[in-house]
Amino acid sequence: MRVTANRILGVAAIGTIVACGVDKRDEADQVSTGIASGVSEGGTSSGEGPGAEASDSGGEGPATADEAAGSDGDTGNAPKFDVGDGDGTGDGEMGCQSGASEDKDGDGWTKAAGDCNDCDALVNPAAVEVQIDEPDEMGMIPAPADEDCDGQIDNVAPPCDDNLALDDGDPMNAARAIGLCKVAQNDQDWGVVSAAYVRADGSPANGANLQYGLLPQFGSNVDVQEGARMLSLSSGHARQPSDPGSCGSLTCYGTGAGTAPAGFPQDVPNCPGDTDINDDIALQVTLRAPSNASGFSYNFDFYSFEYPEWVCTSFNDQYIALVDPPPADSINGNISFDSMNNPVSVNIAFFEVCAGCNLGEAELQGTGFDTWDDAGATSWLVTTAPVEPMQEFTIRFAIWDTGDAAWDSTVLVDNFRWIADGGTVDVGTEPEG
Repeated sequence: MRVTANRILGVAAIGTIVACGVDKRDEADQVSTGIASGVSEGGTSSGEGPGAEASDSGGEGPATADEAAGSDGDTGNAPKFDVGDGDGTGDGEMGCQSGASEDKDGDGWTKAAGDCNDCDALVNPAAVEVQIDEPDEMGMIPAPADEDCDGQIDNVAPPCDDNLALDDGDPMNAARAIGLCKVAQNDQDWGVVSAAYVRADGSPANGANLQYGLLPQFGSNVDVQEGARMLSLSSGHARQPSDPGSCGSLTCYGTGAGTAPAGFPQDVPNCPGDTDINDDIALQVTLRAPSNASGFSYNFDFYSFEYPEWVCTSFNDQYIALVDPPPADSINGNISFDSMNNPVSVNIAFFEVCAGCNLGEAELQGTGFDTWDDAGATSWLVTTAPVEPMQEFTIRFAIWDTGDAAWDSTVLVDNFRWIADGGTVDVGTEPEG
C-alpha cells in the first residue's frame, strides 16, 4: 500500500529520474511522409490472387528524380510507379512485357486476375491506394497513380467513424475509430481480420466497458487526428468529466489484478520496478497488410495522474503497442517507446504537457486530468513500424496500473495509416508534426 504521507518523496525525482522513491501508497485515501492518407474499400479480384510468395517479392519502388527526368519537368512530378506505355501490355520504358497469365513483377497477380500494371509489384488489386502530397528529398512529388487497379486514381477512402457512440462496445467499431476501415474479405485480401477487447495478456476482458470509449474530443484542446472519433483506453474510466460514467476522481477501479505480457512492466533505468499490474485493458486487432505496404503508423497521446509525485517510482503506469510477430528493433514486441528505450509512462522523454513543461497545461483542460488531481501528458506522438506485404499480424494496444490500482492513466489512439511508398520503415516514436 502506498502511504499518502510518503507521496512527497516522489517529487525529488521530477526532471532527473534519478532519485527514485521505493515507497508504497494507500489508494484507499484517494479513491475520490509517404503515408497512405486513406484506404481503398475495394476487395480483391474474383480471379487469381496473390500466392504465398507475394510477401517476398521486391518490386521496383517509386522512380527516382533521375529516372523521372523529362516526365513532367514543368510541374516537378515524378512517376509514382512505372506505369508502362499505357496500352495495357506492360511494355514501358523499363522494357517490361507480360502476357495475360504471366506475373512479370512477382506480386502474385496476373493481368487476367486484375493486375493493371504487371511491371510494378506495388500495383495490383491487393494494394492500398496512396495519395502523396509532400515532395521527397529530391523535391519531387509523385504523379497520381491507380495502385489498387480499380480504374480510379488517388481515390483514397474517407474516414468511417461517423455516428459511433461513446459507449459502443463493438471492437470492430473501435478499429474504425482509429482509422482501420477496410475488413479483409478472404485470405487474399488486406484489412482488419478480427478485433477484440482483451486484457494485457490477451485474455478476455470482462466488465471493462467503462475502461474504453470512442471519444469525439478529449477536453477543450485535444482533437481527433482523423475522422470523427478516437479510441480511449484507461486504467480508470475512459471518459471526459462531462460524459456519462465519468470517474470524477484520480482513481476508479476496473478489471482488477492482471497478468502482464512477457517482459513487462518494463523497468526504466535507475528507477525501481514492479511486476504487479492492475486494471489492464487493451484493444487487439489482427490485420493483413496491403500488397504494397512496407509499414504502418499510428498516433497516441498518454495521460497520467502519476505525474508529478510518482515519477521514477515502482508505480508508473505503462502503455504499450504489442505486435506479433514482433518486428525488428521492437522491445519484447512493443513498438512505442522513446529513443532511450523508455516505455510509455511518466518517465518517457516526450512527457511535456504539464505545469512548467514545454507544452504547458492547455491539453489537460476539460479532461479531468486538470481538476481531479495534478497530472501530465505527452501530447500526440506517432509510432512507425515495418511490415511485409500481405503479412498477417496482431497489434495489442494495452494500458495498465503498475504496482497498485490507484492514480489512473489514459491513452488516446487514432489515425492508423499504412505506409506504402516503397521505402524502408523503422520502429520509432516521435512527436506528431
